[in-house]
Amino acid sequence: MALRPVQVNIKALDPAAVGRFWAEALGWSAYSPGVTTYVGPRGGLVWPDPVGLGIDVVPVPERKTAVKNRVHIDLATTSADHQEQVVARLLALGATHAHVGQGEVPWTVLADPEGNEFCVLEPREVYRDTGPIAAVVVDCADPRTMARFWGEAVDWAVHTVTDDQAVLRDAKGVGPYIEFLRTPDVKTVPDRVHLDLLPYPGDDKEAEVRRLRGLGASSLDLGQGDVPWTCLTDPEGHEFCVLSLD
Repeated sequence: MALRPVQVNIKALDPAAVGRFWAEALGWSAYSPGVTTYVGPRGGLVWPDPVGLGIDVVPVPERKTAVKNRVHIDLATTSADHQEQVVARLLALGATHAHVGQGEVPWTVLADPEGNEFCVLEPREVYRDTGPIAAVVVDCADPRTMARFWGEAVDWAVHTVTDDQAVLRDAKGVGPYIEFLRTPDVKTVPDRVHLDLLPYPGDDKEAEVRRLRGLGASSLDLGQGDVPWTCLTDPEGHEFCVLSLD
């Protein structure tokens, strides 16, 4: 048994507006079949996307705090000129420059209209075939612990494991990476951004949840009530959800 990452979940006061921003940012489309707004590649809603991670923007009543998210998206570019053009276009769409202690770096740190930080990377060969989302980046204290948990939790391949970084990618070699980076800061508030996982057809969601708990996940009560998904945290407290196939 295993689970597949299917989307990045972003909380927002105005999910339709934030969804439109991310759709324009990625060159994708925004779909609002209900209270949430799903952002995925153009050409009609296909969920889960077969070669990447979509974005699901969900409504919450609270504004983002000033604390930096411990999960963020990195965007890929193909050249220095392309990076400059992407940054200018995103600022015109409503992004703002963000300062998270990055200092002098070759990438640009921005925030979406509700303050969720993300990076526009300088061109890197490793991301040439990922699509617009290069990676979902997770701050952590121990990348090796994250590699052990997430390497068992999902069916993605573990590419790199060091004291400073752990990297996973779909075993078929498509779509973005998930990267766990060692950082000195600690988690103090719930994140506005997290991963959603989905069982494969024929698999038992509750059995998968039990398996995750056996790997070190913990139950999470956010006041979600009776919902078809299960909220959990990984061994370092990062929130994630296991969705229902129904």
